[in-house]
Amino acid sequence: MIETKLPKVGTTIFTVMSQLALEYKAVNLGQGFPDFEPPQPLRDALARAMDEGRNQYAPMHGTAGLREQIALKTERLYGRKVDVDREITVTSGATEALFAAMAAVVRAGDEVIVFDPAYDSYEPAIDLQGARAVHIPLTVPTFSIDWQRVRDAITPKTRMILVNSPHNPSGAVLSAGDLDELAAIVRDSSIVVLSDEVYEHIVYDGAQHQSVLRHPELAERSFVISSFGKTYHCTGWKVGYAIAPPALSAEFRKVHQYLTFCTFHPAQVAFAEFMASTPEHYLELPAFYQAKRDRFRALLAPSRFKLLDVPGGYFQLVDYSAIRDEDDVAFSRWLVEQGGVAAIPLTPFYETAPGTRLLRLCFAKSDATMEAGAERLCRL
Repeated sequence: MIETKLPKVGTTIFTVMSQLALEYKAVNLGQGFPDFEPPQPLRDALARAMDEGRNQYAPMHGTAGLREQIALKTERLYGRKVDVDREITVTSGATEALFAAMAAVVRAGDEVIVFDPAYDSYEPAIDLQGARAVHIPLTVPTFSIDWQRVRDAITPKTRMILVNSPHNPSGAVLSAGDLDELAAIVRDSSIVVLSDEVYEHIVYDGAQHQSVLRHPELAERSFVISSFGKTYHCTGWKVGYAIAPPALSAEFRKVHQYLTFCTFHPAQVAFAEFMASTPEHYLELPAFYQAKRDRFRALLAPSRFKLLDVPGGYFQLVDYSAIRDEDDVAFSRWLVEQGGVAAIPLTPFYETAPGTRLLRLCFAKSDATMEAGAERLCRL
């Protein structure tokens, strides 16, 4: 008889809702992936890299060309000069990077502070280290952090604080003041910060993404994780990266080299080429997704859903309490079966169900998909 190491883990809500969407031929606004293709020049660069023989192992920490482009972007956007050889590690997606960062520094008996609703890969990665996730709920409806609650949660066992901005699922973003609060809490401690910034280029209304890398004090004790899949519309390529100071990067790489060793070589070559030739892509991404956000909100305006604000990311939270009075998991199942739209409930991302009536809808979709989904939602 096998005793599971992850007794709380089952099939993810993303898989459940996507399977239901297929079964009921529903419009899938649940799982967070684009239903449009990456830029053609990027795809051409990928094919060219394969044709030119870049099909064997890449360097463990990533190709030099890609790490150089990441360093250039980081300095250009956040004003931080990072060491190409000692501070950047290319990974097989952001999920691998998050796991490797935790495995590198979190030990059995440690505590890791996470903020609910928390992305579903966080807690299993903590559990596998023999550590404990300490859940602090974000303040609804703004999904902001109550920093006093964070101070109150700190114990001698606190090893890491995990932040996520822009936040999935709410789209909330951290401010410069939030980073100052975080820095004050971890100052004079051994606490490490893990900053999930996979939606770093999707911030709206002229705001700047407040990366932990902008804050020199925090950057010296942080892993900062990002994702090419979110930025370049190619989630299936599974390429991400971690930036951390040399001592943390050295520990990170000890895990990475025995977890995946290296990441898909042709994609690394393609990203390096495309970043060098087309830096405007990530600079124009806020406007690209803001147009989709605004279009989706306009389509949903006649519906009975209440739309929460979306400062960043590509998800729209909607309050369905004017339509039905039941928990979000039950409503999500009813919605896909009777309404023909798949959405993601928030309850699976909480330690304790908050009693809210909120769903997450993804607008990283083509106009046709958004229109089809909104038309069905407006019928309810």
